[in-house]
Amino acid sequence: MNAKISDFGLAKILSSNNTDTNTTRKVVGTYGYMAPEYASHHIFSIKSDVFSFGVLTLEIVSGKRNSHECGAFINLLGHAWQLFEEESWSELIDATLVPNIYSTEMMRCINIALLCVQENAVDRPTMLNVIAMLSNKTMILQKPKHPAYFSLSTAGNKEAPTTTQSCSVNDVTISTVTPR
Repeated sequence: MNAKISDFGLAKILSSNNTDTNTTRKVVGTYGYMAPEYASHHIFSIKSDVFSFGVLTLEIVSGKRNSHECGAFINLLGHAWQLFEEESWSELIDATLVPNIYSTEMMRCINIALLCVQENAVDRPTMLNVIAMLSNKTMILQKPKHPAYFSLSTAGNKEAPTTTQSCSVNDVTISTVTPR
């Protein structure tokens, strides 16, 4: 059985006799974790899971959610890529996560995650390559191209419109462990 998962949160099981194995009629899942080709064109592949893995990795390293607005960027992916480009990637790391002695490992994780969330599916590594990159610390990593959903929340040099409407981000997470 070859499982096809469009989003880590919601999986769609396809039968082995399904003739249309790389497209779906209805997009189901959380958009921040979906590969852009799936979210906009309903096309999924093994690279769709790679994208979701990259988003989750960036969330773990930064301690922030992808849906949270990060400065001038509309999401965590653009913010992480910009910091990586400016060689200020250490600003992305959650200070409570690890001491500074692991900074090279953290930079490597950010680089791999950014490779996973590149806009074009062809540019993303396979999960087999991701495992190799994570396992082999001497393996030279490629420089990532800009991520999917990369855009500034302000257009050009114009100032962003202001609003009096207040909003908040729900950062509450509840985990319960129950025996079987």
